[in-house]
Amino acid sequence: MIIDRSSMESAEEEEEEVLGQSEEENSELSDNELQVAFAKGLLKPGMNVLVAKPKKIVNNTEGLKGCLADFRKELPWAERLDLTNPPAEDIISKAEGKVPNAANGDINADDDFQREMFFYRQAQATVLEALPLLKKHNIFTKRPEDYFAEMAKSDQHMQKIRKKLISKQMIIEKSEKAKKLREQRKFGKKVQVEVIQKRQKEKKAMMSAVKKYQKGMTDKLDFLEGDQKPGKDAAQGAKKAMNKKGPNAKRKFKDQKFGFGGKKSGKKWNTKESFNDVSSFRAKVANAKAGKGGKKGKVGKQNKRPGKAARKKMKSR
Repeated sequence: MIIDRSSMESAEEEEEEVLGQSEEENSELSDNELQVAFAKGLLKPGMNVLVAKPKKIVNNTEGLKGCLADFRKELPWAERLDLTNPPAEDIISKAEGKVPNAANGDINADDDFQREMFFYRQAQATVLEALPLLKKHNIFTKRPEDYFAEMAKSDQHMQKIRKKLISKQMIIEKSEKAKKLREQRKFGKKVQVEVIQKRQKEKKAMMSAVKKYQKGMTDKLDFLEGDQKPGKDAAQGAKKAMNKKGPNAKRKFKDQKFGFGGKKSGKKWNTKESFNDVSSFRAKVANAKAGKGGKKGKVGKQNKRPGKAARKKMKSR
């Protein structure tokens, strides 16, 4: 059997053209229908919304009870320590003549204070019922004085933690100390610069004052006093002078012994009269013409220093 491939291809192309025309017609029809519906006002926004199916809730009470019965164990109360209690009686409301809400069954869960007070009274009632039961089952509720609890962490582990904390603290202290040192260095440099600037300023002022004095522009020598304040020193001197009443005892004793002083400089200077007065001149005394056997020769001979060899012998004796 011989099959013409070209005839088969042409048949497939004709089928595709027919299908494409049918789809276009359907789409045109659907668009036209939508336009007509929109013109009539049948199309409104929000109509094409996906609606979720309502969730089916199953309350399988029997199955839940069966599961509860499977893992329930009949243990003594000392192993369970469970209590279910209504709230304790509200004494304050009873004293004020008000009926508590718990008795009426009217408790607003959104009211924080009312809800917390309900829990507080319920805990009170549980404690009142639990303490006798604990005592009955010989369960201690107070810690003894010599109670020794084993730590969850070992001593070695706690020592490691302690060392780590100490090292962290040391690092923090070192960083703070270094920070303080940096600040002190900055402050020290600042102070040093200020001192140098102040000295340079004072030196400049001193040099300018000296130049003014040398040029004869001023006759004051206050700049030689340095940092002293002449006004303050003068006031202190005046104050001392006012408080001082005459010379002290030491000065009086020296004045009485040695005199009151006077001009001493230039006292031995020659004058014209003293230069011309030669009455006290003695030639023998001036030229040292005294006899060989005189006192001077004897004194000189007696005071003559021994030689080096003689001195050495004297030391070695």
